[in-house]
Amino acid sequence: MPTMNLLQAINSALDTAMAEDDKVICFGEDVGVFGGVFRATSHLQEKYGKARCFNTPLVEQGIIGFANGLAAQGSVPVAEIQFADYIFPAFDQIVNETAKFRYRSGDLFNVGGLTIRTPYGGGIAGGLYHSQSPEAYFTHTPGLKVVVPRSPYQAKGLLLAAIRDPDPVLFLEPKRLYRAATGEVPETDYQLPFGEAEIVKEGGDITLVGWGAQMEVIQKAAELAEEQGIACEVIDLRTLLPWDADTVVESVLKTGRLVVSHEAPLTGGFAGEIAATIAERCFLYLESPIRRVTGLDTPFPLVLEKEYLPDHLKILDAIRESVDF
Repeated sequence: MPTMNLLQAINSALDTAMAEDDKVICFGEDVGVFGGVFRATSHLQEKYGKARCFNTPLVEQGIIGFANGLAAQGSVPVAEIQFADYIFPAFDQIVNETAKFRYRSGDLFNVGGLTIRTPYGGGIAGGLYHSQSPEAYFTHTPGLKVVVPRSPYQAKGLLLAAIRDPDPVLFLEPKRLYRAATGEVPETDYQLPFGEAEIVKEGGDITLVGWGAQMEVIQKAAELAEEQGIACEVIDLRTLLPWDADTVVESVLKTGRLVVSHEAPLTGGFAGEIAATIAERCFLYLESPIRRVTGLDTPFPLVLEKEYLPDHLKILDAIRESVDF
């Protein structure tokens, strides 16, 4: 298998989907000849023409409204929002139209073919408007699916599954891994299932849960904990809506401890949903309080980005405190 980075895997998935189904259409700001601000759509317009890969005006609400219309009439749109920070002008379209179209119309109209791709998260010194992690806003929305890959292999398999899924999907791409994450990726067509977490590492002392770019940080913390005799079970959720509660529950029943980490702020973050579910289902098995290691309840800073982001040392402290409780 060839080695790809995350961007190349995403491009391969789009290429595969467009070659297999001529109803698949890619559009967004600068996605045409330029190939997108990160080059994820490179050469797609050249290969499939301007009718299937094209630029849009700088209007996110219009991009998603247009995508809803295309999906309702049978196309398979893959709309790009250039940065997740700029998805909020389209929030009404996604939450009130995309997510509810099928329900509201009694399935007379269906926008399930829609996939929304967007880069998210920090780690690139992007400052306030190019670093946010808005996943929790959308996990509160019935009718959507929310997917976050951590590796090139996952990115291709999950994106192909998203494009072909019968429900609209928000596909969040951890931008700091675009060129940093590399791995073997099949050139052939394959899909990965939604709602199934991946146990990255098995261990019996504590369960660590995360998604996207944070998995790299969690794994580094687990290695440091291992040196101190603490065996960590590391779980990558891969999809947040739906999320695989059963796999996390089974792990916590074994370890009795849980640490959840994400880049988004603490208050209202998706870690709170995980903690509440595990507290309900594993209460009598918990050896210590569930810990959350997250971003801060402040706007995303530029100069203090490293202080803001939850790193391996913060997670290691949470692991120690949980084990020593």
